[in-house]
Amino acid sequence: MAKVSFVDETTAGAREPAWALEIFEERLTLRELVRRRIFQEVAEYNASRSGPFRGLVQPTRTERALNGDRESAPPRRVDPDRQVALAEEAFARNGFVVLVGDRQVDDLDQVVDLGRDTEVTFLKLVPLVGG
Repeated sequence: MAKVSFVDETTAGAREPAWALEIFEERLTLRELVRRRIFQEVAEYNASRSGPFRGLVQPTRTERALNGDRESAPPRRVDPDRQVALAEEAFARNGFVVLVGDRQVDDLDQVVDLGRDTEVTFLKLVPLVGG
């Protein structure tokens, strides 16, 4: 069994605290690893529904401005399948990169080896101003 730590970082230097998930397989595709991460964070959010959802995929600042302030609205149930689809789209358009240990994984169907204390970093790319 592997204990996988998930870390979210941005190219601007922000780093969220790591959280862990126990995974019984020693090898998984990146797609399955992302799916399990998302299903776990959605399940935790849907159970508590406290505050805004802080998952892997977040609306952009522009989307939040166009859709209004949702944080004051009552929390809605988050659909994990929709979140997985959004994450796969974001990965395909280079919205984030994934590092397993110190190695970048650039294909969702690539199989990754999971050891006892594997760290998986989701590096969210911050668009350049004016670019």
